Amino acid sequence: MKEDLLEILLTGLGETAYMVVLSTAAALILGMPLGILLVVTEKGHILEAPKLNKVLGTIINIVRSFPFIILIVVLLPISRWIVGTTLGATAAVIPLSIASAPFLARIIENSLKEVGTGKVEASQAMGANPLTIILKVLIPEALQSLVRGVTLAVITITGFTAVAGAIGAGGLGSLAIRYGYMRFRDDIMIATVAVLVLLVQLVQWGGDFIAGCINRKRHKFD
Repeated sequence: MKEDLLEILLTGLGETAYMVVLSTAAALILGMPLGILLVVTEKGHILEAPKLNKVLGTIINIVRSFPFIILIVVLLPISRWIVGTTLGATAAVIPLSIASAPFLARIIENSLKEVGTGKVEASQAMGANPLTIILKVLIPEALQSLVRGVTLAVITITGFTAVAGAIGAGGLGSLAIRYGYMRFRDDIMIATVAVLVLLVQLVQWGGDFIAGCINRKRHKFD
């Protein structure tokens, strides 16, 4: 019984880790540019474009307003078109990425807004172009906050994978439903929750550690 429990827990953990890593990477690729655009296209910023800013903000808010369980169902046809199926961890990565990108974009936006306007204006006065300001001023200055924000996003995506498990995505969420709930295996349910709690704690610890290292390094050179 214990060997059976360990085996299915490891399988579920592997599938969850697979979905979280790929979804986070894809969400960063989509969300980072969106978050940066939300900041730099604001009125008075380096690439001022209020109309574009409003359109982007509206689209992001619309996507974020959908409950995840509904959004993942709506996006399943895209998974079928890309990977040929709507079942399994790989198929779940598509809706997970699209659902997480707007959330991550807002986190990145808030982090970048913490950078003082004085530093941006000083860079402009020295002749720096917008790309240089983004790469050399905004991102480095907001790096600690960005790390904490991405940590929060990873934890949120981990929660999303548990929901995705309800519709055949696999992972720990599917394990808890199919084996724990439907088969009345309390041991599996408790073990799954324990593993998820441990996973979230490890992610949070890792994010805090990296953010702390960045903070110490910054103060060292101040």
